Amino acid sequence: MQNTTPELELDAYLRLNRASLREWLAAIRELSGCGDMNCTVFEGSGQQVGALSMLASERGRLICLYASQGMNITGCRATAPVLLLPRTGIPQIARRDGPWQCLTGLVLARPEDRFRLRLPKGAQVLIIRPETGIPEPLTGGSSEGCLSAWEDMITCYLHRSPFFRDHAHAIETTDELFRFLIAPDERSVHACQCPKLDRRLLRAIEKIRQETGWDFNLQDLASYSGVSERNLYYLMKRETGMTPYRLYQRNRLMRVRQRLVDCQCDVPHISWYAADAGFSHLGRFAALYREHFGELPSDTVQWRRNLQGRGVGKQVVDEPDLLLS
Repeated sequence: MQNTTPELELDAYLRLNRASLREWLAAIRELSGCGDMNCTVFEGSGQQVGALSMLASERGRLICLYASQGMNITGCRATAPVLLLPRTGIPQIARRDGPWQCLTGLVLARPEDRFRLRLPKGAQVLIIRPETGIPEPLTGGSSEGCLSAWEDMITCYLHRSPFFRDHAHAIETTDELFRFLIAPDERSVHACQCPKLDRRLLRAIEKIRQETGWDFNLQDLASYSGVSERNLYYLMKRETGMTPYRLYQRNRLMRVRQRLVDCQCDVPHISWYAADAGFSHLGRFAALYREHFGELPSDTVQWRRNLQGRGVGKQVVDEPDLLLS
């Protein structure tokens, strides 16, 4: 199956793709904690509006919104301050009744802000919501220096996220991020270095991610990358913390996850999707899936089904005053 998922932060935790407006709104209301949120698209409500990924730990959650078409999101008022970080495109933010401003870096939005977001087609915004709130010194005064340090730390976290070894590692790394956000530590900033990956390693990673029909072969991968098998193995282990095969296995699982998220059939053929990705033993596949994503394949399907059953009815309305001119 051709990969139709956009390049999305935290794509291993894809929750929604090719979503209708009703599904999209139900999902972001549930995951963001903004129950009165609303959404208006620029090109009509009948089209697929976007994709969404989410990773949650006990200390907080990160939600990535991707707009397949231009949209306005209104009524964004959580019970605690949240952080917003643009990742692609040029989204805009308006606080309370203020003017639209380009969202060019990390910003803090407080509950009283009741902010609005304007996402052009292809824009991507990360919402970071600590469970214990934002430290009082930041919410009460000047925050530019703190926000800059936080943005560096979040960017570093996102740089590492494609190489989470499994769900336990993802939760551990996410908890580290939120511990820093809640109680900043200068040593943590210094320790978080994000050097560019070796170009030979990037070639190997690109092959693993993009060539969906390729069967793992370390010799073939090393030859494609321009290094020996031994050097590729240790290069990837050193710079990503993963072995080549582990990265290959995780990306196969992610391709199955995409198909499960996209499934609109009454009975999802999990075994077929697994077999197409090279997993011949269903029990072993289910165990690996849970190890990597923290849930069973059936849970992934059920989450979207619950959205489809929930609906938002007449609460999805047109707001022509918010549409782009």
